[in-house]
Amino acid sequence: MTKRICLLGTLWTMTAALAQTPADEPAAVEAQTTDVLEASEADAGQVPFDVINNDRLTGDWWGARTWLEERGIEFGLSMTSYYQHNVHGGVQTHNGHRITGSVDYELTLDFETMGLWNGGILYVGAESSWADGISDRVGDWFGVNGDAAGDEAIVVPELWYEQMFFDGKARVRVGKMDVTADFDTNAYANDETAQFLNAALINVGNAPFPDVGLGAQLVVQPWDWFYFGIVAADAQADGRETGLNTTFHDEDHFFGMMEFGFLPVWDTPWGELPGGYRFLIWYDPQPKAKFFNDLGGRRRTVPMKRDDVGFVFNMDQMLFKERPDDAADSQGLGLFFRYGYAHQDVNEVEHFWSIGAQYQGLIPTRDDDVLGFGFAQGILSDPLHDLDGGHRESVYELYYNAYVLPWLSVTPDLQYIVNPGMGDGNDAFVMGCRVQMSF
Repeated sequence: MTKRICLLGTLWTMTAALAQTPADEPAAVEAQTTDVLEASEADAGQVPFDVINNDRLTGDWWGARTWLEERGIEFGLSMTSYYQHNVHGGVQTHNGHRITGSVDYELTLDFETMGLWNGGILYVGAESSWADGISDRVGDWFGVNGDAAGDEAIVVPELWYEQMFFDGKARVRVGKMDVTADFDTNAYANDETAQFLNAALINVGNAPFPDVGLGAQLVVQPWDWFYFGIVAADAQADGRETGLNTTFHDEDHFFGMMEFGFLPVWDTPWGELPGGYRFLIWYDPQPKAKFFNDLGGRRRTVPMKRDDVGFVFNMDQMLFKERPDDAADSQGLGLFFRYGYAHQDVNEVEHFWSIGAQYQGLIPTRDDDVLGFGFAQGILSDPLHDLDGGHRESVYELYYNAYVLPWLSVTPDLQYIVNPGMGDGNDAFVMGCRVQMSF
């Protein structure tokens, strides 16, 4: 009798428990299972593939990309394509459109993360490109597409080694390099793949920067707010070659540049506003022909000048932050300015200046989008003006860089060029669009 009572009590308890089980228990079990799976994937270093939210189109390669980066090996692959059309003025508007682009391949080896030695980095940058820009249709001086490089199957413009010293306060780089990667930089006007397209709004327009080639540079930053840099590079470099012939044979001319930079962070009622103020001096030892009047061919000896020198001032300053209390937030308004001087007797552009601004996050819910406007002007040297006429070229550019996906941005771009080629030609209006993808 006692056993029957115990059995009936047990059955009643189990029935009551089943009756009280929530109807959504399967969903709870499923959610718990999903959490376990996600935790397992995270433990394995894998992130689920999500083409909408991936930082790069190909994702994390089932954890392989993160695994390699944690061991000091980083790959980069990106493609930038441009469509531009000269819709008014310039040299001609008929067939005045072109699609150009480039593919960039990057490999970075961080020897410290790899456990080999501290502070060493090896970088290899290769590039493929197709088609020239439309400057032959516009007739402009500076170039309406600073990334147009013609048809190249693949070239290696950068191959360098960098060693850091004193806890990263000093670094030395040697190899094949682009001197503008570390000199004459600017927060708002320095990247043709994300900012302005016109070359006059990428770097100063009258410094004789050499093509990518062999060189060496030293950058020292003893404090967060100050740095000093110096570079020597092959003045006769050809980016399509190794640089060994032009660097160590014939005249052996080396372009040099020194840069002092101040990087203050102003504490204001609108938050901490970062800025950059740079002073550059460049030196070009190559003999250059002076502009001179040949008196109708009677004067046949061309005067030459060596050891040319010029200077540049370059600044950017954030003026307003949308979120003053968030030091990491970059939404807001920033201003940039450049001025460059070169001697008029051997340089075509004596005075150059540019100014502009960008606003990040202007449209609500579009925090990463950037609106930019810039103006640049090159003034022809007086001797060249007296010989051939012409005076100046002015560039206006407006762009909106929209981040459609984390790995995809689309940028409508408008340019208006006054006096293309610094002559008396028709002002040109160029419309375009840039598409940038990271793989």
